Amino acid sequence: MRKVIRVISTVLFLAFFMMPFLMCSQIKTGAEQTVLYYPLLKNKVIGIVANQASVVDSVNVVDVLVRQGFNISRIFSPEHGFRMSGEAGQIIGNSIDSATAIQVVSLYGNRKKPVPDDLKSLDLILFDIQDVGVRFYTYISTLTYVMEACAESGVPLIVLDRPNPNGFYIDGPVLEKEFTSFVGMHQVPVVYGMTIGEYARMVNGEGWLKGGKKCDLRVIPMKNYTHRTRCILPAKPSPNLPNPTAVGLYPSLCFFEGTNISVGRGTPFPFQVYGYPGLNSCKFSFIPQSMPGAVLRPPLEGLKCCGEDLRNYYTEHHGESGKIVLAWLIKAYLGWHEKKDFFTNYFNQLAGNATLKQQIIDRKSEKEIRQSWKPGIEKFKKIRSKYLLY
Repeated sequence: MRKVIRVISTVLFLAFFMMPFLMCSQIKTGAEQTVLYYPLLKNKVIGIVANQASVVDSVNVVDVLVRQGFNISRIFSPEHGFRMSGEAGQIIGNSIDSATAIQVVSLYGNRKKPVPDDLKSLDLILFDIQDVGVRFYTYISTLTYVMEACAESGVPLIVLDRPNPNGFYIDGPVLEKEFTSFVGMHQVPVVYGMTIGEYARMVNGEGWLKGGKKCDLRVIPMKNYTHRTRCILPAKPSPNLPNPTAVGLYPSLCFFEGTNISVGRGTPFPFQVYGYPGLNSCKFSFIPQSMPGAVLRPPLEGLKCCGEDLRNYYTEHHGESGKIVLAWLIKAYLGWHEKKDFFTNYFNQLAGNATLKQQIIDRKSEKEIRQSWKPGIEKFKKIRSKYLLY
């Protein structure tokens, strides 16, 4: 009888959980709303910020626009590159796109912001990047720098909006200003519940650009999208977020990037597991190996990492998909032998403060830590509400 109840419960959960995903096919992204922005591109010299996930019916938006006869003069690429061949953090140089022969200017190489010469011949810039709605995912930092450059050069920016797969909740500590970096440029929570178009409106409206400048900004909205829509993305947004599970777990597991724990880079399931040689028991293990998009360095490459398999986490834990889970980070810290070697200097940048690290060291419970986030989240929600489109 218990088994029957468990099966029925799982079926009901999956029916409820997957139903919003089925709505994704009904969404028309900003890139698909051609009637709203094609007229703005006519007879213009265009720059575009795009990557491999910037697709329209599985075709890259740059290829679509070129076929339509628009004058795409320059492509700007974020972290991982335009056709998405680079690993996380890899410095990428300028290049020529082999498919279109268009110059590609890297915004994740020697500089992360376009210089005036990059914009000098352009009439406008399109921005079409698939975000995942997490503060330390660097595409919103690239957006900010592009907005700054456009504001300084007087070049209009058109953002083609896309769904946020983590847009149905807000969670995590709000960044403290002294911890500003490329993985956290603004005082927002880790998960901020906005599309990239809404985020652009907030950056502009709150005066967060350098010198308080304003960008000539236009957002091409989506059709049939709400913040309750749970969407399976048509293309992976970066090399190590290959599926909805990884995208959903990313806000929780990325904190491990500021520790010596592996999150499965160099395996077929990045951001769906965590582990380290000798960590706790070894009921589950994996061996990271360097591969395209994940070039590993000692001491983890080729070593057996013991840890936890989270690939079925959301089907086994009903209702856990709307929050950051700290239990794994706390558990790993408690199971680490040399506590002083657990965190790296990068952790506080990811957290956006020095508090979270100290709370874990002080053995605070997940409930206590989450309670400390509430005032900042409530304050942010009031700012966020002014810029929502859906």
